[in-house]
Amino acid sequence: MVFGAAADVSWTLAPGPILLVVVLGALYLPRWRRVRRIDGAAAAPIWRLLSYLFGLSCLAIALISPIDRLAEQSFTMHMVQHLLLLDLVPIGLIGGLTKVILRPLTRRLMALEKALGPLMHPAVAVVLYIATMSVWHVPAVYDAALESDTVHVLEHVAFLSVGLLYWWLLLSPIRSRFHTTVMGPLVYMLSTKLGVGILGIVLTFAPNSLYPYYEARDPIWGLTVEGDQALGGEIMTLEQMIVMGVALAILLFRALDQSERELQRQERLEDLREAGKLAAAPSPEERA
Repeated sequence: MVFGAAADVSWTLAPGPILLVVVLGALYLPRWRRVRRIDGAAAAPIWRLLSYLFGLSCLAIALISPIDRLAEQSFTMHMVQHLLLLDLVPIGLIGGLTKVILRPLTRRLMALEKALGPLMHPAVAVVLYIATMSVWHVPAVYDAALESDTVHVLEHVAFLSVGLLYWWLLLSPIRSRFHTTVMGPLVYMLSTKLGVGILGIVLTFAPNSLYPYYEARDPIWGLTVEGDQALGGEIMTLEQMIVMGVALAILLFRALDQSERELQRQERLEDLREAGKLAAAPSPEERA
């Protein structure tokens, strides 16, 4: 049996993350209320607000709650923090946006995407996603992030930035590369899963601890250093399966819904053309 130290579950309450959460909330909430009042519920649905609040909550949990402190004591909790920043925070925040809510930034964002050109290609986002997960889990880099506040902040910025790019290409309310196709999201997410899955296998089945930082600390919750590392790898694999599976199902539903609406639009146009032809054709009395 492994006996360890008591876990430190105090709140970080760092001013930087608190300010970030407050600013993001202050920018969004008044805008959502204004759009809902002027443009109606369809332009700012309740579920969009809930999605954004979910993203903000995940951001606070990752950077302010005891998870941030526990990440210094447990590989598993550090992995949870990474997954929050890379997936759940971006999904929640982007899910809270609509074209109307984004005005007048909509055209500027489209112009920015166009100006960035190849950098906004889905393949680039996949490579960055996999590279970010892999590089920051290289033992020397990982330990450096835990030993230096500056490197740790850089790590958080990298995870959040890459996560926003990756999920923006899938969930953007302005324009998505995958709005009208099913295979696009499938290839996009499966290629990501395969790349990250290699890291998950290494972490889960590594015979020894990969990170000296945790070896030098007393374990918590009765976990060995190797067991903690394996649990973190399993959590990463499970989270990837669940989040990407749900996202794929939502995108598939959206693609089918848009296809159905496009078919209905074409049918209405065809009916209008037929009605126009009938109206233009002379009656038998007129021909007589």
